[in-house]
Amino acid sequence: MMSHQPNPSRYEKIPYKRCGKSGILLPRISLGLWQNFGDVDSQPVARELILRAFDLGITHFDLANNYGPPYGSAERNFGRILGEDLSAYRDELIISTKAGYDMYPGPYGNWGSRKYLLASLDQSLKRMGLEYVDIFYHHRPDPLTPLEETMGAIEHAVRQGKALYAGISNYPAEKTRRAAAILRELGTPCLIHQPRYNMFDRWIEEGLTDTLIDEGIGCIPFSPLAQGQLTDRYLKEIPQGSRATREHFLKRADVQKNLPRITALNAFAQKRGQPLAEMALAWVLRLPAVTTVLIGASSVKQLETNIKTLDRLDFSPEELAEIEKILKM
Repeated sequence: MMSHQPNPSRYEKIPYKRCGKSGILLPRISLGLWQNFGDVDSQPVARELILRAFDLGITHFDLANNYGPPYGSAERNFGRILGEDLSAYRDELIISTKAGYDMYPGPYGNWGSRKYLLASLDQSLKRMGLEYVDIFYHHRPDPLTPLEETMGAIEHAVRQGKALYAGISNYPAEKTRRAAAILRELGTPCLIHQPRYNMFDRWIEEGLTDTLIDEGIGCIPFSPLAQGQLTDRYLKEIPQGSRATREHFLKRADVQKNLPRITALNAFAQKRGQPLAEMALAWVLRLPAVTTVLIGASSVKQLETNIKTLDRLDFSPEELAEIEKILKM
């Protein structure tokens, strides 16, 4: 199989933004592999998504040790695609992975111990066939492990050359400030924070975004479409096979509760001349603290549609006020 020949004009297709106070520029839209890249998913589609994303100028691909299902399979499948199609372009990619949620049985396969994080990173590198990742995250705060131990492990990975930058995910504002101070003292500044953020979940506005700006840390929100709620998917009914029917991360009750707001937001998006999903992504990107937004995609068409968000990122004060009014319904 011949390796992929990328679009030579790929870097003209998408804007990039500096990540905090670092030297790294990230595309305004990045691709997450949380879903649709496991062994249960179509591997030809996964390959098409990765290659099309790169052709569109998306250089950042985000993974975690337990993405799949089964756990680890997204990293393994991504590594195969990288090796077969994009190995010559490794230096043009920002690849991240994480550890912090459950990965394997026993007391050393979860949370934030030094043993778990460093062993997990070694396993991730092996699955992806990489010598290093660009960003290694602690995936969630650990209430029982000292923060010094967790951040010390992340810093050690950077010092070993197994990661280039340090990141944290799901950390509240005060713990983010403490983690950043520890990493800075160790000589490895925190590059980026990955929180959940969308129109229905705005917790980061209550102190975290100010902290990130103060600390010079970038921000890459995940779940910007609220598990597909902020699209036209659920406007008429809950489709069979959709995330809401699985009753896992997204519940039917959540969709039914939010439906009046979803309907009103969709009508406003149409008035604005944008599909709801594009408006919702643009709304996330409006915050000065946000570097890039992390999207998922199950098809090339969906990926290309989401990229069109970048054609219309502006909001007037009146438009933002109207959206606020809808969200308070």
